[in-house]
Parts: sequence; C-alpha cells; structure tokens
Amino acid sequence: MRQRIIVCPLIENEGAYLLCKMPSDRGVFPGQWALSGGGLEQGEKITEGLLREISEELGAELTIETVQPWTFRDDIRTKTYPDGTTEQIYMIYLIFDCKASNRNVSINDEFEDHAWVLPADLENYDLNEATRVTLKAKGLLPS
Repeated sequence: MRQRIIVCPLIENEGAYLLCKMPSDRGVFPGQWALSGGGLEQGEKITEGLLREISEELGAELTIETVQPWTFRDDIRTKTYPDGTTEQIYMIYLIFDCKASNRNVSINDEFEDHAWVLPADLENYDLNEATRVTLKAKGLLPS
C-alpha cells in the first residue's frame, strides 16, 4: 500500500471557510465538498508544499496572510482514477489554519466548484467524511 503525506489548509476569510467540490468521476471523495490540499512532493518542505498546493489548486491571486500548523490525522482511503481504476492509499493529513486576505479563487480542474461558507451553513453541504471530521474537531460542526 502506498503512503502519501497530504497538506491540507483550512482557509478562513472574514469568518467564512473555503470549500471545494470534488469532481464526480474521480478522487478519494467523488462529488463531495472538501478542503483543498494535496500530496507533498519528494524532498519538499511542508509549508512550501502547502503554499504550492494552494497556488496550484486555488490560483495565484488568493493571498494567504498566515499559516499555522493545527493538527494531524491518518487513515486509509480508496482513490478512483479517471480511467476507473482504484488504489488504496495510507494517508497522513497535516492540517493547517490559514487566513486569507481576499477571496480571489480560480480553481483548477481538480475541483468542480468552490464556496466561501459561514460555519452556520456548513451542514448544508455534502461534506466528505475527512472534512466533516476536521470541521467537528475545529468546533465548526456539532459533534
């Protein structure tokens, strides 16, 4: 089983949190809303990888003011690829509190949509299990 270290930003701006909708046909959580993030590359420093992932997935116009390590977690997930094949991956999630100074997001093809969501509205989204666990731990969703 392959292992991946995933850097995951919990991005906040003016009390709202950034969620991204995964494509319906691929990924670990097809069609569900999630936090952005992705795998560290070989030899990459953690914060460097986090900022690279934010820029690649959310665009260079989104300005991150602060990055603070928050928590970590692990689990085993099954990833579905565009050709329909699947793979089990042991994932280590490193989760960071990030504050954005703007909402200038331009998602790449890893997502279908994005939304800035106030905590009171988070339950209205079909959140994937990993995101739900993270938001509960942060106190943004009821336990």
